[in-house]
Amino acid sequence: MRSLLAGLLLGLAATPLAADTYPRQPGLDALHYAFTLTLAGDSAAIAAEAQVTLRLMDAAVREVTLDLVAAADGTGMTVASVTAGGRPIAFTHADDRLRLPLPPGLARGGQVTYTIRYGGVPREGLRVHTNLHGARVVFSENWPHRARHWLPMIDHPYDKATGEFLVTAPASYQVISNGRLIETRDLPEGRRLTHWRQSAPIPSWLYALAAAPFSVHHAGDVHGIPLQTWVFPEDRDTGRALFEETTRRAMAFFIERIGPYPYEKLANIQATGMGGGVEYASAIFYGEKGVAAGTGPVVHEVAHQWWGNAVTEDDWDDVWLSEGFATYFTLLYTEHVEGRDAFVDGLRRSRATVLQTELKLPGTPIVHRNLDDMTRVLNALVYQKGAWVLHMLRAEVGTTAFWEGMREWYARYRVRNASTDDLRRVMEGVSGRDLTPFFAQWLTRSGVPRLEGQWRYDAATRQVTVTVRQTQEAEAYQLPIEIGLGMAGQDVPRLERVALTGREATFTLASDTEPQAVTLDPDTWLLFDPGPFTREP
Repeated sequence: MRSLLAGLLLGLAATPLAADTYPRQPGLDALHYAFTLTLAGDSAAIAAEAQVTLRLMDAAVREVTLDLVAAADGTGMTVASVTAGGRPIAFTHADDRLRLPLPPGLARGGQVTYTIRYGGVPREGLRVHTNLHGARVVFSENWPHRARHWLPMIDHPYDKATGEFLVTAPASYQVISNGRLIETRDLPEGRRLTHWRQSAPIPSWLYALAAAPFSVHHAGDVHGIPLQTWVFPEDRDTGRALFEETTRRAMAFFIERIGPYPYEKLANIQATGMGGGVEYASAIFYGEKGVAAGTGPVVHEVAHQWWGNAVTEDDWDDVWLSEGFATYFTLLYTEHVEGRDAFVDGLRRSRATVLQTELKLPGTPIVHRNLDDMTRVLNALVYQKGAWVLHMLRAEVGTTAFWEGMREWYARYRVRNASTDDLRRVMEGVSGRDLTPFFAQWLTRSGVPRLEGQWRYDAATRQVTVTVRQTQEAEAYQLPIEIGLGMAGQDVPRLERVALTGREATFTLASDTEPQAVTLDPDTWLLFDPGPFTREP
């Protein structure tokens, strides 16, 4: 099957990829954010200072715009002052945008650091909770564009920057964030300063902060990367059992198969106010109830450290580059640890999810169309169908070239941004094939093919005749299909590869004996909706 698709799809035009509607600032590059915060512990209010360092990329640009939700109805941020180079800056803060003039005379390539003093009660993004054991805790929740509720930033994945948090909180809390721990220092009045620094550039939504009475376990390292568990004391044993061995094995698998882990540590963190998991860079949050019950999407969130975190989509339209990758690489880990049958079971469950979602979201492709509603960033198509696209891409180019392409994709775009077109070009480079039609058919077109048909055996001619039809309402797909002939005395079917290029085709296959069964796609490489496929009398 892997050798057929490039030649089959040459007539299918690629759909131009749109962009989400966030107002980018291509003339500026965010380099570093340093946030100094004071948390009260019994109040949601914060007192903060941000140092924002940017590089000027276009001398014609005269203004910087940062996202920061302004105070209204008792919540939001109020900016007290802004300085640059020790001098006051005349700023405007309206419509949740903080506008700052650039210093006079700043040349292209020059840098500026703004110091912003502000505070207030975050409407979202950072919340004070009571955890399931009754303790007061603080957790950030920046996904997908909530960092602006408490951090003045370019709140979009296209512009990644390094960063750090210097947090003063009650000494009864342990404070965890991205990157490496620089310092902890006890202060008067029962407070403690904790300083974390993230040295690899990350997008705004991956910045994480948590303050709680954690039980912290340093679980050794994996390939030199420290592994940590941060859970509530009541869930210490359950959390360690859930996280540590699985994380260790998953990290080793991804490091060996993809490339080096991109950050200074990996911390698994029990979090209040959410379910499932969120893959914050080097500091993964998991819903507290799942951790207490010993469940959580550990491998998926670890896979995100490579896909979505290190290699980040530069546009929300391409979020499948994060979620589809993490979903498929979780399945690849399953294939590695549990074998092919468990892997295929996962693919089949994903296919069922895709088919159900296609009914609920008709006309929805994997790559979003000029996304302007951030409540619609995620759906099962960017997860499960995105994973299936990678699986079919593996079938198309071959497993060896697929892994070569994944390593090249990571090496080229590690700690950078990338697009679906960038992925296509990398995979074309390792495979020597034009993959534009493949990407267009599976990523920018909605729906899946539905296949039906029948077969019969002619003993006189010693031939199996197989007819396959596409019965979906939409236009025909260009499909490579494996047909399996199940023969007596053979454990696995004999495979015949054919190309279905229209609505219907009939294939004649030589066979000295009558098959006991004929199946479509017996090795589970193609995403389709299976209809009736029967033997003719």
